[in-house]
Amino acid sequence: MQYVSTRAAKSSTSQAQNFSDILLGGLAPDGGLYLPAEYPQVTGAELDAWRKLSYAQLAFEILKKFATDIPEADLKALTAKTYTKDVYRNAREGERAEQITPLRVLEQAAGKGGQTTLMLQALSNGPTLAFKDMAMQLLGNLFEYTLEKHDAELNIFGATSGDTGSAAEYAMRGKKGIRVFMLSPHKKMSAFQTAQMFSLQDPNIFNIAVDGVFDDCQDMVKAVSNDLPFKAKQKIGTVNSINWARVVAQVVYYFRGYLAATSDNSQKVSFTVPSGNFGNICAGHIARMMGLPIDKLVAATNENDVLDEFFRTGVYRVRKSAETYHTSSPSMDISKASNFERFVYDLVGRDSERVRALFHKVETDGGFDLSGKPGSDGDEFKLVAQYGFLSGKSTHQDRLDTIRDVADDFGITVDTHTADGIKVAREHLQPGVPMIVLETALAAKFNETILEAIGVDAARPAGFENIEALPQKFVVMTNDVAKMKAYIAANTGL
Repeated sequence: MQYVSTRAAKSSTSQAQNFSDILLGGLAPDGGLYLPAEYPQVTGAELDAWRKLSYAQLAFEILKKFATDIPEADLKALTAKTYTKDVYRNAREGERAEQITPLRVLEQAAGKGGQTTLMLQALSNGPTLAFKDMAMQLLGNLFEYTLEKHDAELNIFGATSGDTGSAAEYAMRGKKGIRVFMLSPHKKMSAFQTAQMFSLQDPNIFNIAVDGVFDDCQDMVKAVSNDLPFKAKQKIGTVNSINWARVVAQVVYYFRGYLAATSDNSQKVSFTVPSGNFGNICAGHIARMMGLPIDKLVAATNENDVLDEFFRTGVYRVRKSAETYHTSSPSMDISKASNFERFVYDLVGRDSERVRALFHKVETDGGFDLSGKPGSDGDEFKLVAQYGFLSGKSTHQDRLDTIRDVADDFGITVDTHTADGIKVAREHLQPGVPMIVLETALAAKFNETILEAIGVDAARPAGFENIEALPQKFVVMTNDVAKMKAYIAANTGL
């Protein structure tokens, strides 16, 4: 399995990389994102066999299609170490922790065209109570394995709007040869999210609160990644969703959700995914390209509706920092979806020159238009339906109503982002095709809004009762790339 950049010249074969080559990095040297030169395909016989597997076994079967340069025995040991009920132990009452991502039915209704079914796939039973743990725990083990083999070090530089940071830090804390420098927008995460990150006292963890919004943090990560001499000298890697290994680890739970919701391969399912940076739903796109029988992939946004606008109109219009709303589903307060480039690469026929031109226009003009209208940049929007994408938008009031409704009807308290997903999923239900909403986090991480919606605090798993009261360690910095580089260099000793 070889990987290419979304911006590499078509004639270039020298830049093809294997899985281990790109594991520790983020952006390709040309500024693009890595994707397989060809998506591996899954057969019906494989899907049949996979129905009997544990989550760890399924992860091994899928990952070995992508990480062909890692010995299978080593990869099997890594997935077995990662996906255990001891790691993913925060299952709700009625959920079986050993299933890792248990599926439950929320709604079923009979209609003229058949039964409509709405399901919730639990992805937040890991150490930081968010779906990011599903990939990040594996990434931590892969990093440690690779660094140990090469007696190397890695300085992870990332940005978070809430959940990525804590998931990365909990996965990397205490790992040999790894330091984590994590940017977050100052005072724009929930109190729980902030405490979860800033309360870590491990010497290899560095939390940096940036005066600005998430997109400012993400832009600094890209700026540092594009400074190739600095990146090489400081041994910079990334755990943001631009990291390919994170995306491919997320592909696994789409297969698990499908296999749990169906009894044979003639059936299709759809997924609704709360989406800001397009990483989570990009994994669904990859699963669909591999042959998983997915009907629709529905992107659910909050008031920061850049992706919803594109999937309705074909216009990708990045918002400026001042136009980015601070909402009650803050992990989706993103106006520049960094993983979107991977889908656009497929949408334009894997034409890397075209991708480079379109995303240069994002930087210079703030977006591009593929609607096909006079004066637009192309007409590829007409092809979006072939990839199964739909979208919808949810507001603060929608969130409150959905949280209250789901609690009243099903006795489940969902977090604000999952509420966005459920609200949008209900708008796209189809008879005979189960709709699976991917859970984002446990509700305890966003208790302020839960309290507003239902009048009582969200339940907290053991060990998280008083997390906000713990001492916090972080620094506040301005949006200044030069100062950020100096801070990294001062703390790596390289």
